[in-house]
Amino acid sequence: MKLLTYTSTPARDLQSQLGRPEYSYRFVVQEFRPLLRSLGDVIEVEHPEWEVDAIYEACRRHGEECVFLCFMPPNKTPVGLACPTIPVFAWEYEALPFEAFGGKPRNDWRRVLASVGSALTHSTYTVECTRAAMGNQFPIASVPAPLWDRMQSPREPLSAPAILSIDAIVIDSHLIDLFAYRRSAINAALPKVLPVPPGCEFGRHNIVLDGILYTAIFNPFDGRKNWLMMVSAFCEALRDRSDATLLIKLTHHDPAEIIPEIIEAIYKMGPMQCRVVLVHAYLHQSAYDLLLAATTFAVNASHGEGQCLPLMEYMAAGKVAVAPRHTSMRDYIDHDCAFVVDSTEEIGTWPHDPRQIFRTLRQRIHYHSLVAAFRQSYYVATKEPAVYEAMSRAAIDSLRRYCSMEVVRPRLEQSIRERLDAHAANPVSKVSNVCA
Repeated sequence: MKLLTYTSTPARDLQSQLGRPEYSYRFVVQEFRPLLRSLGDVIEVEHPEWEVDAIYEACRRHGEECVFLCFMPPNKTPVGLACPTIPVFAWEYEALPFEAFGGKPRNDWRRVLASVGSALTHSTYTVECTRAAMGNQFPIASVPAPLWDRMQSPREPLSAPAILSIDAIVIDSHLIDLFAYRRSAINAALPKVLPVPPGCEFGRHNIVLDGILYTAIFNPFDGRKNWLMMVSAFCEALRDRSDATLLIKLTHHDPAEIIPEIIEAIYKMGPMQCRVVLVHAYLHQSAYDLLLAATTFAVNASHGEGQCLPLMEYMAAGKVAVAPRHTSMRDYIDHDCAFVVDSTEEIGTWPHDPRQIFRTLRQRIHYHSLVAAFRQSYYVATKEPAVYEAMSRAAIDSLRRYCSMEVVRPRLEQSIRERLDAHAANPVSKVSNVCA
């Protein structure tokens, strides 16, 4: 069998494309690759509109099965191909886009999904949302990125404290003058966009990782990530704890514009002994593994997640979470393996809709619940090590049930087989791209 894959960010461009639209699909493709290779010959295409059907026709002539897995949202999935096509997408809102805004019929995802005939996603939540839009019989399955097995590899024990040596921009709240980042009437001369503090420019940095380390990895320009509440709640909860650190790994090709806003948010929380560290760097595997090993808790405060690869990685490696239990995280977050943050539905917008009008629901994080989760987690880490170890084991087991090869492989195989069988029973010739 030939398995054709596509996503819009080539592997060679990933570092320069961090934070741009659909960049995270590249990470998803990378996680799926070992599993796909166990099922057939994997061919990654860069121009699906003309490459896919050429390969498909060659496979037909040789009596070989072929399927196209497009790791993109439905509105950017090619339609009208002769090759059976399966979009593999993430979604974290209550309603799939159901309007052809911008004069583009494909912005109504129902049109695209009806055209291609099936889909894969990464959570039971998105399966439910899709079937609410397409009908209960629509062929879609939850197939999360199968990363659990990779995260079980043995890792070197840490020395205490660990030193993370990286080429990066590093902002450490203990080492900079936060007062310079106030915005008030008496300081009106500050520029609208503040510079990165002196001494924090890109270069070699040695970050001491000790104490109780909370780690969050996200794109700071992604409004779903709710970083302002995360920073504020951490500082309020643990302001008197000098051994508590929140390390935020900024996943963006150029976050310099927003770094001063995060520093300002830290300044507004007033005097505190806890520490906030911002890291802008593309971490190589050894550095990433060191950060993971030094971490006590993985943190998420988002309004919605399609699956959240960083949180999944950390929990699969035994790191306890501080996170809400909503959207995709319903599948692997519970009170056994996480300090669960309360949330409720509120009105929201589709992130790619330029109109930004209310058409869906997202999750509103409860601030005081997040503060309480930080305090409770710190208490357990410092006073109840046996409880922490039990939660760590529960995190590993929860992610095994969610995204291990053992769980994901049969779902993926079945979905591909059903799509190929449906295509064989009702073959279609190549037609024009009616959803353009």
